[in-house]
Amino acid sequence: MLVFLTRRLLQIIPTLVLVSMLIFGLQQLLPGDPALIMAGEERDPIVLQQIREQYRLNEPIPVQYFYWMKGVLSGNLGESMRLKSSVSSLVAEKLPVTLQLAGMALLIALCIGIPAGIVSAVKKETMWDYGANLFALWGLSTPNFWLGILMIFLFSVELGWLPASGYVRLGEDWKQSLATTIMPAFVLGNAIAAILMRHTRSAMLQVLDSDYVRTARAKGASETAVNYRHALKNAILPVITVIGIEAAFLVGGLIVTETVFNIPGVARFLVEAIRWRDYPMVQNLVMFIAVIVVSVNLFVDLAYMFVDPRIRLRA
Repeated sequence: MLVFLTRRLLQIIPTLVLVSMLIFGLQQLLPGDPALIMAGEERDPIVLQQIREQYRLNEPIPVQYFYWMKGVLSGNLGESMRLKSSVSSLVAEKLPVTLQLAGMALLIALCIGIPAGIVSAVKKETMWDYGANLFALWGLSTPNFWLGILMIFLFSVELGWLPASGYVRLGEDWKQSLATTIMPAFVLGNAIAAILMRHTRSAMLQVLDSDYVRTARAKGASETAVNYRHALKNAILPVITVIGIEAAFLVGGLIVTETVFNIPGVARFLVEAIRWRDYPMVQNLVMFIAVIVVSVNLFVDLAYMFVDPRIRLRA
């Protein structure tokens, strides 16, 4: 296992280096000059020169990349051009908000999607199966922004059960924190639950038709043992892959959801940084997201080893 983990970590290094080059290179193609935005309406030439020297905007692109990577490796992510604050402190402030929202969304998706997929496969061609497939179709076809607006209208405006927007930290008031995040978390988890349901159902149906499941039934094993001990254990591997992919690319849904519900998370902060051409903030936020994606993929590989003994033996 140690050899496998070392090999995967060594593969991550060139991946992150390539990603950092793409992030830095593509950002240079963005229209507009951040120095002009920061200088204000007067755009004094002296002020413009000072800004370019301070943030090394007058240096060649390879030199700018070198200094950026040097800062990243040393833990110095630089200073936000717009807010004049440390990028590290700003990310540390916004990150818990996004992690809480993403964690709740994944928990909702797991609690709905996997059980629905299992029931749909076990109760194939029954009302349970049709209902689960209808839910999956609804979840896949419903845009996040529309569902968010609809939930705000229903639960906040009409019923008054939940706050329409904003965020309260867990440390301040955990009940109010859950109240402000349950709707956006459901909006995020809704589509993921539909995807998990479809994949779980497909994997379970394939396993339930296998020879060893028929052998278990022939030996007198109960349906519960067949479905959960034999079938689910083998069907869960492709579902783990889907969970990893959806967790890694959750940031796309977070951007829309945090904007609709006015939640001060990392994804919404990234959109604002792009709008203001805040180069240090954009570079480091996107690089941070890339590290999370790579880390999730590594976690999925490790989960395979714990779930499937065959992979553990090969590793």
